[in-house]
Amino acid sequence: MILFVGAGPGDVELITVKGMKALNEADCVIYAGSLVNPKLIDTYCKEDVIIYNSAKMDLDEVIEVMVSMEKDNKKVVRLHTGDPSIYGAIREQMDRLIQHKIEFDVIPGVSSFVAAASRLKEEFTLPDVSQTIIITRLPGRTGHGEGGKLEELAKHKASMAIFLSVQSIGDVIGKLKKSYDEKTPVAVVYKATWEDEKIVRGTLVDIEDKVKKANITRFAQILIGDFMSDEYSLSKLYDKGFSHMYRTAVSSEER
Repeated sequence: MILFVGAGPGDVELITVKGMKALNEADCVIYAGSLVNPKLIDTYCKEDVIIYNSAKMDLDEVIEVMVSMEKDNKKVVRLHTGDPSIYGAIREQMDRLIQHKIEFDVIPGVSSFVAAASRLKEEFTLPDVSQTIIITRLPGRTGHGEGGKLEELAKHKASMAIFLSVQSIGDVIGKLKKSYDEKTPVAVVYKATWEDEKIVRGTLVDIEDKVKKANITRFAQILIGDFMSDEYSLSKLYDKGFSHMYRTAVSSEER
């Protein structure tokens, strides 16, 4: 059994309990060395665990290790940053394991975009502001196929989390300005929950300069939207005058 495990955003306590137990029992860990906090391995793995840094490996080499370990009845954890289902490149690995008739499972993790919101102490979905979150990135060497260019997605004016794009912050801001008001709040969170985390807040007018002054060129989330503004409506869920299956509304006379 190969376990694909979400390592979480960086803080070693933000891995799931199930993910932590998988690391406790692992005979071999293949981890995304450029992104996963190595303290996870130091904290949760056995002393004799076999470690591979996939930053130095290609797909064939990763699969070769998995196949070899499986033949030796070793428990293997493939440790991915954040949640493996988001920009994790796990599908191609799982398909190869299917070809080798090797069983696998996936343990989800805390994604960096929700970790960034937690560090900002913000909520993506606010009544009368936004009920939609768009997760995207600038097209890179892997390309894109869904027909959703950043400037087209921005037309929705939803809350947005942009991965893997801070190195092109000027290009990002230029595309966003075509739809969002220039006073729309923007935050850039570098290595959310890590010890060397940086948070830069601004608007579409000044965020580019602030990010460049902070020398942030990678490992950062770009969050944009009025969910970071101060105007919103209160939720009906906790409104005294709103009934649902667990609570009967209180009339205005009773209040």
